[in-house]
Amino acid sequence: MKLKKSITIVAVAVISVLMIYGFLLISRIFSANTKFEEKELYVYVATDATYADVKKILEPYVKNFDDFEMVASKRNYPENVKSGRFLLKKDMNNIDLVRAMRSNVPVKLAFNNQERLENFAGRIGSQIEADSLSLLKAIKDSTFLKENGFNEENVFAMFIPNTYEVYWNTSAVKFRDKMIKEYHNFWTAERIEKAKKQGLTPVQATILASIVHKESVKKDERPRIAGVYLNRLRLEMPLQADPTVIYALKLRDNNFDQVIKRVFYNDLIMRSPYNTYVNIGLPPGPIAMPDITAVEAVLDPEKHDYIYFCASIDRFGYHEFASSYEQHTINAKKYSDWIAGQGVTR
Repeated sequence: MKLKKSITIVAVAVISVLMIYGFLLISRIFSANTKFEEKELYVYVATDATYADVKKILEPYVKNFDDFEMVASKRNYPENVKSGRFLLKKDMNNIDLVRAMRSNVPVKLAFNNQERLENFAGRIGSQIEADSLSLLKAIKDSTFLKENGFNEENVFAMFIPNTYEVYWNTSAVKFRDKMIKEYHNFWTAERIEKAKKQGLTPVQATILASIVHKESVKKDERPRIAGVYLNRLRLEMPLQADPTVIYALKLRDNNFDQVIKRVFYNDLIMRSPYNTYVNIGLPPGPIAMPDITAVEAVLDPEKHDYIYFCASIDRFGYHEFASSYEQHTINAKKYSDWIAGQGVTR
């Protein structure tokens, strides 16, 4: 009888110990184990990172790292580290943390208004793992350019401003390949045919759209401006687009941060393939990344007989258009007198 009682006591004690141990174990696994105040934050794990690298990344955000490591080891995470961008939320438990470190969250890339390929590469390089130099190398790869009908001066036309989802650890080559795919998706047979009717290839249409984009922020006016430039191209007249001169000045100075509000006669005669005052036809590449409305304006231009325009002093942001040089001279003098009165020297 005493033996049975002893066995019962021992069994109860063992069960109690096991229950306490189990409770403590469950508590270690499922208790909140973060130590940051934000509701959520992202951590970034580089390609080829080791578990030791991940530990350094996570330690500032995990309250009890021993508990995390216990769960991570049970789930074979140290042997299966993933690179990418991972979302951590406040008060995650250890299982949640391990799951989070296995779920690569895409980055939403949005880009527009870039003036040249180098600026664009810098912007993308600040948002994904690939840096600007590797991006430029991939984009300017001679085989890639040849296969897709680009050269180093016009390949900037490949990038269609929009919002795209990519993984943070996307390589430079994979990013480039995604962009060329998006380019071909944008240039449908219908759009290519519209460009052809204007006497343009898709690349040429994008180059002209970049000028239209820079000429006016007024989207409703862009088809009229596009019509002017297309009229000039057909007449084999110089485009005489001030934004191309401004681009040439920035390129000459290697300074795309400078703000140039006014061009002068000496600027207009500057020798540059981008100066459309001294060269007939389109410049060799885009002078900016045109948004889609500017491209559409070139593909569906307003039909008219205007071949001149200049900034309006009565409707800010808009332009005055003319079919004759005489009328244009009158319009241009009004604007020149007005801007001189504003004290704009550059």
